[in-house]
Amino acid sequence: MRLATYEYHDRPQVAVVAEDGTLRPLPGVHSLTGLLAEGGGLPALFDAGSALLDVPAGPHLSQVRLLAPLQPSTVRDFVTFEEHVEGVRRSVDGAVGVPEQWYAAPTFYFANPYAVYGPYDDIPVPPGSSVLDFELEVAAVIGEEGRDLTPEQARDHIVGYTIFNDWSARDLQSAEMKVGLGPCKGKDTATTLGPYLVTADEMEKYRDADGFLRLALTAEVNGEVVGEDLLSNMSWTFEEMVAYASRGTVVRPGDVLGSGTCGNGGCLAELWGLRGRQDPPSLKPGDTVTLTVEGIGSVSNTVVAGPEPVPVPLPVARRRTRERP
Repeated sequence: MRLATYEYHDRPQVAVVAEDGTLRPLPGVHSLTGLLAEGGGLPALFDAGSALLDVPAGPHLSQVRLLAPLQPSTVRDFVTFEEHVEGVRRSVDGAVGVPEQWYAAPTFYFANPYAVYGPYDDIPVPPGSSVLDFELEVAAVIGEEGRDLTPEQARDHIVGYTIFNDWSARDLQSAEMKVGLGPCKGKDTATTLGPYLVTADEMEKYRDADGFLRLALTAEVNGEVVGEDLLSNMSWTFEEMVAYASRGTVVRPGDVLGSGTCGNGGCLAELWGLRGRQDPPSLKPGDTVTLTVEGIGSVSNTVVAGPEPVPVPLPVARRRTRERP
């Protein structure tokens, strides 16, 4: 099934998307996150879909505003493409090669669940940034709670997949990561999800002998292809990523796990690192980024001007003391 969250007559609704684009609304369901939180995973979604047999068809996709398929509980963004790591590392901090520690585990950081945009929403430039980039990823969505899962167990906890665009302010990211804590505001203001949540069973036909999903990925800027890759070039499967995420903690329904950015032009910074110059140039207001993933669909967002940064003062030099007044 393909599940969409959309706005129609100023109300959010969740529906199954038919082949012809007709929406079949799930009765009484206004949040896919809420539906997943009720439990049951993929079988529960199938039960909800089968209940539509006696429900009248809703509007067509062309008549509604598509929203992000869900508002995630948490967002973990992994970095599983070796080619991406090599190119971006050279671009962002001038280093060559891939860090030795990258090979030890599928590393991730927590992204901002409050900055999720829909598949066709405008994306404002992050305050204070002049070097905006996109990142082409696929995300797995958790449908059932689990802890300390094996990769084999983790497969049953993935309810579906969606496209993930990790918008990145490269100038802010480069400066902030010198502190050693991560990208901070460089990746804090926008993440695109969409256009649908495609249930995990739909993806099985793309699975290769090694357990990877062999999906074609394409990135375009203003209609020009700048990147193409296969999702199967990941170094860890989604099941392995979920298992690692659940180590010593829990994954819960509505959690989103991004694959990390693909290689071969999955973002501009990778190309900058390989070419030694900003070619293509960074994104500016008016630029439209379209990301397409086989079996899932496309998202297309236009960059718009963002707000000016609210000033924060620099630290004041003070004499250190341990004495209370």
